Amino acid sequence: MQKGDHLFLVDGSAYIFRAYHALPPLTRKSDGLPVGAVSGFCNMLWKLVEESRDTSVGVAPTHFAVIFDHSSTTFRNALYDQYKANRAAPPEDLVPQFALIREAVRAFDLPCIEKQGFEADDLIAAYTRQALEAGGDVTIVSSDKDLMQLVGPCVTLYDQMKDKRLGPQEVFDKFGVYPDKMIDLQALVGDSSDNVPGVPGIGPKTAAKLLEEFGTLEALLERAAEVKAAKCRENLIAFAEQARLSKRLVTLDQNTPLDVPLADLFIHEPDGEKLVSYLKAMEFTTLTRRVSARLGTDASEVKAADIKVDGPARGPDLDASAPPPAGDGALALSPQAFSVARLAEMAASSFDRSAYVTIRDADTLKRWIARAYETGLLSFDIETTALDAMNADIVGFALAVAPGEAAYVPVAHVHEGEGDLLGGGEGAQGPGEQLSPGAALDLLKGPLEDASLLKIGQNFKYDYLVLLRHGVAVSPFDDTMLISYALDASSSLEGHGMDELSERFLGHKPISYKELCGSGKGAKAIAACPVEKVTEYAAEDADVTLRLWMALKPRLVAEGLSHVYERLERPLVPVLARMERRGIKTDRQILSRLSGRFAQKAASLEFDVHAMAGEPFNLGSPKQLGEILFGKLGLPGGKKTRTGQWSTDARTLEDLALEGHDLPRRIVEWRQLTKLKGTYTDALPLHMDGESRIHTSFSMASTTTGRLSSTEPNLQNIPIRTEEGRAIRTAFVAAEGHKLLSADYSQIELRILAHMAEIPQLVEAFREGTDIHAMTASEMFGVPVEGMPSDVRRRAKAINFGIIYGISAFGLAAQLSIPREEAGLYIKRYFERFPGIRDYMDRTKAEAREKGYVETLFGRRAHYPDIRHANPSVRAAVERAAINAPIQGTAADVIRRAMVRMEDALKAERLEAKMLLQVHDELVFEVPDEEVERAIPVIRAVMEKAAEPVVELKVPLVVDARAAQNWEEAH
Repeated sequence: MQKGDHLFLVDGSAYIFRAYHALPPLTRKSDGLPVGAVSGFCNMLWKLVEESRDTSVGVAPTHFAVIFDHSSTTFRNALYDQYKANRAAPPEDLVPQFALIREAVRAFDLPCIEKQGFEADDLIAAYTRQALEAGGDVTIVSSDKDLMQLVGPCVTLYDQMKDKRLGPQEVFDKFGVYPDKMIDLQALVGDSSDNVPGVPGIGPKTAAKLLEEFGTLEALLERAAEVKAAKCRENLIAFAEQARLSKRLVTLDQNTPLDVPLADLFIHEPDGEKLVSYLKAMEFTTLTRRVSARLGTDASEVKAADIKVDGPARGPDLDASAPPPAGDGALALSPQAFSVARLAEMAASSFDRSAYVTIRDADTLKRWIARAYETGLLSFDIETTALDAMNADIVGFALAVAPGEAAYVPVAHVHEGEGDLLGGGEGAQGPGEQLSPGAALDLLKGPLEDASLLKIGQNFKYDYLVLLRHGVAVSPFDDTMLISYALDASSSLEGHGMDELSERFLGHKPISYKELCGSGKGAKAIAACPVEKVTEYAAEDADVTLRLWMALKPRLVAEGLSHVYERLERPLVPVLARMERRGIKTDRQILSRLSGRFAQKAASLEFDVHAMAGEPFNLGSPKQLGEILFGKLGLPGGKKTRTGQWSTDARTLEDLALEGHDLPRRIVEWRQLTKLKGTYTDALPLHMDGESRIHTSFSMASTTTGRLSSTEPNLQNIPIRTEEGRAIRTAFVAAEGHKLLSADYSQIELRILAHMAEIPQLVEAFREGTDIHAMTASEMFGVPVEGMPSDVRRRAKAINFGIIYGISAFGLAAQLSIPREEAGLYIKRYFERFPGIRDYMDRTKAEAREKGYVETLFGRRAHYPDIRHANPSVRAAVERAAINAPIQGTAADVIRRAMVRMEDALKAERLEAKMLLQVHDELVFEVPDEEVERAIPVIRAVMEKAAEPVVELKVPLVVDARAAQNWEEAH
């Protein structure tokens, strides 16, 4: 090596773990050998070599080597037997990949260097010294802070994954000292990942200030009595020898004897045949094609190398008991990183609320963020002022990076009983020192958006939306609520809330919000609660969420449900959050006019009812109404409840109305009107924001079948079969210069039934576009389709849809206003004409009894633990639900898939259309006027092809799409 040459040194051990945690598990198809880390490593190495040749990483290298940790103990263990003692064993599926990765480096014709008794960092330090002495420059490819002590005018640290270069100034900007003082700073601070003790209570910021004042570690220790802060002074005196030991542990040995001379690191073009042979053996098709093209090697002429790893082989130089090497992601707690048993053990470790930490300054928060990068995980939760994500202000953030390692960051706590926000500072009273929301978010934004760090939350759509409002788009993330929902969606009362899951899977009862803040008139806002109490509450939430992830995530793979979570649940979170944030514009004047109209009509009905009853009474009182109907008027069918009151529920009144009694019919109408007025026309204006937009919230885990539900306000239950319900939809309008576009699946559940039950007549009718209800009527009643009376078709339509939901003769009779016996005859005839439906029902009930669950076409499971209930009526109701679940659930899965794909499809066509609402089988968009004609075919195509390629339906999906100025006109 000579002046002007450039040496690249790759920290291979850190590369391995970064590659491993950056990609999902991957196995070689021919024998199932795990090769995910090998694939990531090879792609990263190839990219680095090729880019460096083009000088995109500074000067092109003349010398190049990949340096690995040797797995045996080093001289540091002799200095301190607890060095790296807290390291976990390497992930089981990574173990056989160590030797394969070393083989990969050799296939690239690059030096693969390691040395027993020394760490990779020591070898890197020694090569760096020699290169500098020869007049060369050095680029160290790593992000490890332990290597920052080597940075100088001719030495750069390069983080390839972030494309970030660190010189002396960048080191100073990050730690407050230049590289020549990094050893002293690390000696003071210590390192939890390497178990370097340091001096208790001293963090990077304090250490930097002390070194600025005293110059060196030794000078500081000799003059420790001059340090002003009492606790810091005491610890420096008490732990002086520990600091000196820590310095020896973190100092890299630049005189490490090198077995491979520097001159032998001269870079040259790889042997194309050798490299392609290796890549073919690993079955890396894409990279093989790329390398072949670059090196001019005909891959078809090259035979794959014979590379096999039997069992958990590691290669002769790997010690099975050794800890994993240092570096980003080395301790990542992913399902791949530990066995299920190990994760369960970690999740079940005891809780200690006293161990939770309050983070009040930026330096401490930075240390926690660094620790998150070490573990590869950040369990995250936001404490806010409201349950409505669109109107909630941030009070604090909770973090957990490992079981028992959790903290709380207060950012907007106030004096008890006051509303002023405290920004902290020396002498602050009440909540004490705290970061501002903006300062905390500035530090957290990077990690929250960093693809290399997995974020974990519970009901994470809420946190996602709050952060989205502050310009942070979290990725990637896992949601323990949705993992639980994918695993255990059930008709029983067991839910997916954090407290329920914690007690069920961890045997731990967390602090409740009521315990923290109180209830009733004495309740406090969380911002006014003592910070130390909120720390226990919030940090525990983050800790519990992390442990739940450890307990539940491996089950997705073990139980074959990863695809449900990965494809139907998690990707929908950001889509729904953006929909909720957009909201839908609403016309306040239309709602006001409707309220007045409904009030007048309700008053007229009330007058008529009083006249019929012969006396005034409270129509809203079940007791008074019962006395009028069954006491005074003596109407038939009266039944008393356990309290002795007459039953006046909806079914009772509807039965009386069907029998021709006018007063119950008017009561039913009055109830419907007053409900519409109270629930919608009076209440919706209260939900409008300053731009007259309403932001509903979509619940993802509240139904057994996968259907979304809408709350606060509920926009999915506005009735569309009544004139009044349809009138309410006219109040939902498009913004100026836009139209509302409604895209609705046509008879999707009937189509899915035709596919699942394999009913030839229905399948053929749907394929040919025949009127399905007319066809059914013709099959059942022998009436020609041409000229069919409308009431005959209406009967067939009621049966078609009713059968899906297990309608009874009583229910069908009520819908069609016919005798029960006639309705029963219709149902009997229906099953005779379409025997496949009865077969499907019997098959589905049998499956539910055998497995305890049924499945959609996409593998979603709906559990029915009461399918064998001793009570016949309970059992029958559960059977009806189980029969319907695969149909309704498949329809829900289809529209979820459409929603996940929709935004990218619109963007690809450069359309500004925005999805606003999902209402059962319908999607509602806001579209610029000039885009309507182009948007409709794009939206329709995404929805109609949403099942593919996972499911190929025997019948086509059809979407009706229309645009108008308001929702009702578009429907």
